[in-house]
Parts: sequence; structure tokens; C-alpha cells
Amino acid sequence: MFSIELDKPWRKFDWGQKEALKEKLENFSPSHPDVKDIKILVAGQVGAGKSSFINSIDSVFKGRISSRALADTSASGSHSFTQNLKGYTIRSGKKSFPFVFKDIMGLEPAVLAGSQTDDIINIVFGHVKDGYKFNEKEALTHKDELYTSDPVLSDQAFCLVYVIAADTVQFTDDKLIDKLKIIRQRISDKGIPQVVVMTKVDEACPLVNEDLRKIYTSMKIKKNMEMCSNKIGLPLSNIFPVKNYHEEIDTEDDVDVLILKALDQIVQIADDRLVDIQSD
Repeated sequence: MFSIELDKPWRKFDWGQKEALKEKLENFSPSHPDVKDIKILVAGQVGAGKSSFINSIDSVFKGRISSRALADTSASGSHSFTQNLKGYTIRSGKKSFPFVFKDIMGLEPAVLAGSQTDDIINIVFGHVKDGYKFNEKEALTHKDELYTSDPVLSDQAFCLVYVIAADTVQFTDDKLIDKLKIIRQRISDKGIPQVVVMTKVDEACPLVNEDLRKIYTSMKIKKNMEMCSNKIGLPLSNIFPVKNYHEEIDTEDDVDVLILKALDQIVQIADDRLVDIQSD
């Protein structure tokens, strides 16, 4: 697979900011007094690395490879391994950070396959309790015992993260994109921000596979991010390329710093929403 390297990085990036980012995130606190932790919903196509992204964040702060969010790494995994809604708090030692990642069933192109768009929208707005088992045939209704009719502010998610694989973005089914657009429209109307985490950059580009620091000089990664931006309708500034941990047995600084930068941006964007709520 041929890949062109640009003369200079198209996005400025400081590869030496790992410790500064860790310290910033460790000292973060939500801007709203009624919210003790910021909930962030992670959605994505089956196999894109949604659960692996949560594990990779956990790995950065643990300093070792973590696998709390179960992920299916089999080649035949055509359906979501995640079946139930679950929240993951990130910790460093005994300290828990004030942000929680919600892991859900993967999205699939078919209308009745994977998590339902109405379920995702309801989770964002705080109507769904942890433990809910996703039903591909129908979305959760107000009659279900795991449905919260009158959620408080802290039940809501303040950012939706789409996880999309860099190596398959050009093949993403239009029906799946339509699902994402429905979700995006519904939550954008309520001011909920969205970002894309683009995984598997090493599998998309041989330059990056050889040297992760070439991620922002790779023409292939730049084009794939632009394609993703055009398909979903999010600006490039809200798209963050990362490499998840999947075969490593030790953490690596370059992998960590990309994940930390994405996490910092996600947390800050989510907190901006809290600031807006206070000023409404």
C-alpha cells in the first residue's frame, strides 16, 4: 500500500506533552456544581475499536495494559461484543477522575441491527440506566424499569464520541452514516457536542505503522480524516486520530500522548457544554 509523506506536519502536535496532559486531566473538575462527573457516550461501528479506546485510556493512567471493557478481537466478529450499557470510571492509583465513559452496543448499517438510534439518543439525555441490554428489534420505552422518565443533569452525557476506523472509513456504509446523522441532528438540537476518534491509524497507513510520529505528515491519514469530516459533517478540529492498544504488553509514550490529547479535548468540549448550561 503506497503512502505519501508530507514535507511538514499539517497539524501541529507536541509529542513531549504527555506528563503535562496527564497532570491537567488529573486535576480536572467539572464546571457545574450539580455535576460531580462528566458522562461521555462512546458509539461506533462494530469492530471500530470503541471498547478498546476506553481500555486504552485506562491503560494510559494505569501504566499497564488494561482490558476492563471487554472487546472482541476475533476476525469473524461481525456483530457487537458489547450487549449492555456500562459506565467506566477512569482511575489513577486510588484516585477516580470526574469523567465516566459509557460503552454501548456497536452500530450496524441495517435498520434492525446493532444499537438503535433512539436508544443512543435516550442515553445521551440520561433516560437509560446502566445494565440495560440492547435490543436490536426495538428501542427502550418509558415502560421499561431501566428507563428514567425525569433524569437530572448529572444523568446526561455531555459529549458523544463516534469511534471510526481509519482503515475502513472509505467503505463505511451510507446506511450507517444515515444513522449517525439522525443521532447528530437530534442531539445537536439540544447543544450536545460530538467528536470523532479515528482508530487503527497504523493499519491505514504504512508510514504510521512504521513510525507513529508520522501521523500528521501522512497524506493517507489526512485524506481519511477529511473524508470522515465530509461524511459525518464534523469539522476536522473535532476529529482525533489515535492508535489503540491491542497487541502490546507495555504502554508506549507516543501511543499515550495521542490518546491523552484526544481525551483532553473530549473532556474540555464536554465541560464547555456545562458552562453553556450555567449561562442559559
